[in-house]
Amino acid sequence: MIDKLEMFIALAREGHFGRAAEVYGVTQPTLSSALRSLEDQLGVQLVWRGSRYRGLTPEGQRVLEIALRIVAEARVLREEMRAARHGVAGHLRLGVIPTALPRVTWLTGPFLARNPAARITILSCTSTEILEGIETQELDAGISYLENEPIGRMDRVPLWRESYRLVEMSEDEAPVTWADAATRPLCLLTPDMQNRRLVNAHLAEAGVSVMPRVQSNSTIAILSHVAAGGWAAILAEALTEGFALPPGCVARPLTSPDAGHTVGLILEARDPHTPTLQALLADARRIEMR
Repeated sequence: MIDKLEMFIALAREGHFGRAAEVYGVTQPTLSSALRSLEDQLGVQLVWRGSRYRGLTPEGQRVLEIALRIVAEARVLREEMRAARHGVAGHLRLGVIPTALPRVTWLTGPFLARNPAARITILSCTSTEILEGIETQELDAGISYLENEPIGRMDRVPLWRESYRLVEMSEDEAPVTWADAATRPLCLLTPDMQNRRLVNAHLAEAGVSVMPRVQSNSTIAILSHVAAGGWAAILAEALTEGFALPPGCVARPLTSPDAGHTVGLILEARDPHTPTLQALLADARRIEMR
């Protein structure tokens, strides 16, 4: 039953029989057969059928909600039995907002050192993608903003306060105001990213707004423009630490009352967590608000 529920979840997630079969590692006929068997067992139709996938029936939506819980509980059971025999040896899928990527080793480094049989896949995600990924079990946990996000019923551990820097070609390393920063020809992250929305809010608090001529969801693209000269960027402090700034560039602190935001670990609130997540939580609490 568990494997059929897992295939059903994969189909609901992918919205396509072929992709779901590929993700789960079976043939499409095998997945289709498992789905029909599950429908027979439950006595309901789960999927609207046609020449292609057309979505879940109302009964399918309800089964999906329950299936997610059942599969999560089964995973806890499997990991607990594995940990009892071999110690923590799970595979964690961790979504991380781009501005936190340079500091992710603050958490993953100690975790992997303490648990040599464990593995981690780190994915760069927006804050919204992290919340959705945890909800649909595509992610086990995330490092994201703990403020200004509809986190809801999640366990959370604050890790650090995000502050901001003006990156530009300059010999002056003194702090600069947000209003002064707005006078520069700015390259900024794209508006779909929470970091950009927070930067916009701080600029608005300073009574200014900007219309950047260059926007990108890539920090590398932004820094390449700054390196070319004539451009500046507002970036999270972690990014200015994690990347080698172009020669002649400085990262100047931006002055503003309490202009930081808390970044931390988030994961589904449940008791118990898998042994692997319990170990990750323990390491997060060791570095809480570093």
